[in-house]
Amino acid sequence: MVIRNFEQLKEMLRAMPQKRRVAVVPAQDEHTLEAVCHAWKDGLVEPVLIGDREKIVEILRRLSVSWENLNIMDSKDPGESIQRAADMARAGEVDCIMKGKTETGALMKVLVNRETGIRKRDTMSLVAFMESPYYHKVFAITDPALLTYPTKEQKKAAIANAVEAFHALGVREPKVAVLAAVEKVNPKMKETVEAAEIKEEGVDGCVIEGPISYDLAMDREAAGIKGYESPVAGDADLLVVPDLISGNIAAKSITVAGGGRTGGVVLGAQVPVLLVSRAASADDKYMSIVLAALVGKR
Repeated sequence: MVIRNFEQLKEMLRAMPQKRRVAVVPAQDEHTLEAVCHAWKDGLVEPVLIGDREKIVEILRRLSVSWENLNIMDSKDPGESIQRAADMARAGEVDCIMKGKTETGALMKVLVNRETGIRKRDTMSLVAFMESPYYHKVFAITDPALLTYPTKEQKKAAIANAVEAFHALGVREPKVAVLAAVEKVNPKMKETVEAAEIKEEGVDGCVIEGPISYDLAMDREAAGIKGYESPVAGDADLLVVPDLISGNIAAKSITVAGGGRTGGVVLGAQVPVLLVSRAASADDKYMSIVLAALVGKR
């Protein structure tokens, strides 16, 4: 299956027989409520709003949202709200968790707790799905926001997280490009050595190429000119970056200057987690919700 654009993803979610349940904690954040209520009005998700009920209702009124039919759970303490969402995720009562009015660190501290949290794997990573007017399908970048300087094993874990998400979206064998500045192994360039080792060792459920440069991974013509032959060349589904800095720059370049769209989710937990920045556009937040709902617990 090939996912051509984000509209296709929305139609996939709309066609599901049961609405995915998105827990927002703490939910008294206007930007977050606006995005999740937009997805709710479009018939895509079922919000579960956990937080200060009075403040939540006040915001919903300002947004002209009819809140009477929404599931609002009153919880004044932010930490208790987050724990409640984690408990519900473990019990299968919500399909994904979205950060509301809290710091990322406070949210993740609760969620990664090995006894009371929702950690599934040792490594949790963020996958940014991208739609670009200059590429023929939806692709993804990992990790542009969570793993600062990942080890080789963390990169492999991030690949496994992303591959699981692609499988949930119907892409059976995603093509993975482990990026570097050059296509040959150079002992002085650590990322090329690790890329070659990751390709040799492999990760289940995908095809891996590396080291490979960004242009060869994304442009068939460039690969042809250089005589680079690989099933991944010009057709990559997942770009694995050397570190957070390069991933962050790549993702923002595609959206800010390249006219692309994005939606990101944290994987490696029992349910996807949305750590959407307050500075993110309304479309970014909306698509993050769509993606998290699609790859959420089944």
